[in-house]
This record gives sequence, C-alpha cells and structure tokens, in this order.
Amino acid sequence: MRGRRTIGGGRRLLWHVMFQAALVASHHNPVLMTVANRLCAAGKPRKVIITAVARKPVTAANALCKTRQKWTPQPA
Repeated sequence: MRGRRTIGGGRRLLWHVMFQAALVASHHNPVLMTVANRLCAAGKPRKVIITAVARKPVTAANALCKTRQKWTPQPA
C-alpha cells in the first residue's frame, strides 16, 4: 500500500477519551509537551502527534501493571 494509512476497528469511545486527554496533556504536561514539540519540529501531522502523545500514558500504565508497581511521578 502506498500513501496514507488508516486504522479500522477499535473502541471508539475509548479513543475519543484518549484523544481529548492527549490534546490537553500536549499543552499542559511538561513531559508530553516535549514529545509533542519534538514531533512537531520533525514535521509530523497533528493527528500523528496527538496519537503518539496518547500512547505514552497507555504504555506506561501497561508497564506498571506488568511489573505490579505503583505510579511515582518524576520531580520536575
């Protein structure tokens, strides 16, 4: 396949919630803001940036569940 790719399936309501949370986090969370700014500087489309920002907390939560650890925020 050539050109833009699309994703089908998934949980629509969960995706909308994660998208909105990532949109806010990319403006207010310092860690996720640096990720968004780096991708923006690389010339990525806005939706790709928001999707990448939305995946960051999900992967962190999965890692915490896998290792059975509690969340400890990093000092700023």
